Amino acid sequence: MSLYHPTNLRCCTSSASAASPNGRSTIAENRNAAVLSFEGTKNRIKKMFNKVELSVSSYDTAWVAMIPSLNSPQNPFFPECLNWLLDNQLSDGSWGLSHHDPLFIKDAILSTLASVLALKRWNVGQEQINKGLYFVESNLASATDDKQHSPIGFDIILPAMIEYATSLDLNFPIEPAKLDAVVHNRELKLKRAWERNSEGDKAYLAYILEGMGNLQDWEMAKKYQRKNGSLFNSPSATAAAFTNFKNGGCLKYLCSVLEKFGNAVPTVYPLDIYARLCMVDSLERLGIDRHFREEIKTVLDETYRCWLLEDENIFLDSVTCAMAFRILRLNGYDVSSEPLTQFSEDHIFNYLGGHMKDISTILELYRASQFIIHPNESILEKQNFWTSHFLKQELSNGSIRADKLNKYIGQEVTEALKFPFYANLERLSSRKAIEHYNIDSTRILKTSYSSLNIRNEYFLKLAVEDFNTCQSIQQTELQILARWIVENKLDELNFARQKLAYCYFSAAATLFAPELYDARISWAKNGVLTTVVDDFFDVGGSEEELLNLIQLVEKWDVNVTVECCSENVKIIFLALHGAISDIGAQASMWQGRDVKYHIIEIWLDLLKSMLKEAEWLKHKSTPTMDEYMTNGYVSFALGPIVLPALYLVGPKLSEEVVRHSEFHNLYKLMSTGGRLLNDIHSFKRESEEGKLNAVSLAMIQSNGNATEEECIKGMKSVISSKRRELLRLVLQEKGCVVPRACKDLFWKMSKVLHLFYAKDDGFTSHEMANAVNAVIRDPLLLTES
Repeated sequence: MSLYHPTNLRCCTSSASAASPNGRSTIAENRNAAVLSFEGTKNRIKKMFNKVELSVSSYDTAWVAMIPSLNSPQNPFFPECLNWLLDNQLSDGSWGLSHHDPLFIKDAILSTLASVLALKRWNVGQEQINKGLYFVESNLASATDDKQHSPIGFDIILPAMIEYATSLDLNFPIEPAKLDAVVHNRELKLKRAWERNSEGDKAYLAYILEGMGNLQDWEMAKKYQRKNGSLFNSPSATAAAFTNFKNGGCLKYLCSVLEKFGNAVPTVYPLDIYARLCMVDSLERLGIDRHFREEIKTVLDETYRCWLLEDENIFLDSVTCAMAFRILRLNGYDVSSEPLTQFSEDHIFNYLGGHMKDISTILELYRASQFIIHPNESILEKQNFWTSHFLKQELSNGSIRADKLNKYIGQEVTEALKFPFYANLERLSSRKAIEHYNIDSTRILKTSYSSLNIRNEYFLKLAVEDFNTCQSIQQTELQILARWIVENKLDELNFARQKLAYCYFSAAATLFAPELYDARISWAKNGVLTTVVDDFFDVGGSEEELLNLIQLVEKWDVNVTVECCSENVKIIFLALHGAISDIGAQASMWQGRDVKYHIIEIWLDLLKSMLKEAEWLKHKSTPTMDEYMTNGYVSFALGPIVLPALYLVGPKLSEEVVRHSEFHNLYKLMSTGGRLLNDIHSFKRESEEGKLNAVSLAMIQSNGNATEEECIKGMKSVISSKRRELLRLVLQEKGCVVPRACKDLFWKMSKVLHLFYAKDDGFTSHEMANAVNAVIRDPLLLTES
């Protein structure tokens, strides 16, 4: 299953067929079928939340099958595992996942050889043994192929199993010279691990316990036993431990796994927290999480409960801990970054023999490190520094290569570094996630495993359908807005920039759910109007016209034929009047009270702040930085775009809430960050035009002691601080009066600004034009690959 990107899509339904009764009937039938398909996929995904599907492991099952009975050592403790091996050999003589990838031969060799050893250990299945040995012999060359995916511990476990085969008088098909080579390689790796004697190496050797034989320090291995009785949640390592020191906890763990899975065991268990978090993460990344709010809340509530209990299945695994931290914090749960302290650069690079130092692990840690909301989170600062440095280095030296397990890992890393969380718009990132989605859920530890909960084709199918449905609605809305501009003669204002596509894009990329139609229209109309008014106050209007416009808005119900001093003022006022009235009426319906006059007030605040800037420019006044910023966060014109839209996203907002300090603080933090971003990027242009902004004011008020670069550096620090404070307020649940759905809009606009100002002034960026097309114009099509 793959994605096809048409470069030129046209409607292929002829007008005649569409107009005919049969044509309309066919269209209706197709729509009904599409709805049924969409709902069917949703229901299938909902059921996945109820149970984590995890493949069983021939490799681990074989090691469990080799455990001798305590009462009768000549018989297996778990004969059901032995019978499972007899019944589950593949047609090519191997054991393992049913479809061998050409790069998973090492994995198949280990699984097959372990299964053969188990059968030989109990002298059963000679025919299966022969077929298995033939498979190993035919593929043994792959054991030294560096291009193959290598299971953790392969170079130590394989020679150990060969030696065990020899002790069982198994005629193992390997030349003496090759055997000497693999044994020598094992000895070198073990020698290095023992010499380093680091905590990471000790853990690694305990994890591959079954491959250590008599070389293992069994007492040292015991310290890695978890509360559930296992070693590292690994049935094979736990089986080896139980065989050697008959620990009751090990036995209890193995029995519990077999009780759940029947006659075989997986390569890692439990995996429920990780798998369900992967589901939530995938659904959020693909932009379809809103269809599963109840199911996701259940998962996160349970994950948070486990977090508070310091569950080993979260805190002992770097990826699970980082993902849990990021997703819980993003969804408003109060979680500390302290548990991430243990996953330092040294730990990741050395733990389990360095096998945790893979791109996916470090990418997950990097993503988590971006959620800094408290001033004292140096843990995340350090994590962000070393993970970003490592990922950039790996990209630059070409070390990141796509493969079956991570088909699009290079693109994922590039996008994550290029567009951090605070500059990534939901629908744009969802499209990239869809394009880079790999439905293959195969992972590899000591052997490969898969889980539909982690990745599957249904997530991708639903995401594509949802994206295209939303996009189709947005295309219609964009046409409605284009007509609105013409009807209101805004296109006749020669001084005004025409930026409808960009204004609507910022709404469509963040408020994309179909039911948020009113919010998108309000956001886009006010975005267009603030651009027009900004240009009017900046270059298009005289002092008389600016004052006249403000007076008209203050009076509101006026005779425009008499009271407008110019045609431009008339056009702008009528457009404002119509938009505010329409938006006010819709908002009043959502809120159950009249809010139109609050929207008028928001617009008046903007107009007056713009007038003050115009007066500063006219009189060549130099305000203090405090005066400039107090006025500047309002004149940046986000108020009319964001604040009315808050009334249109669902929650009821009382007069008390919209007058509350929390409400104003959210607005001020968002706008202050935006104003400084704008001033940094427009500094050179505005300086040439003789206009003051935050950068030039900082330079002036430093009395020549601060350079442009120093002032900009200081402002970037302020922007970062304001952004983190904004995110903290948005994510905070306790003691808040503004509903989360409304707070989100402040953060969404902040992300729009960070994206728009990522390189230049945004509106002239070729990349931004491509982003607009990706969200609004270019559909996605799913095809069978």
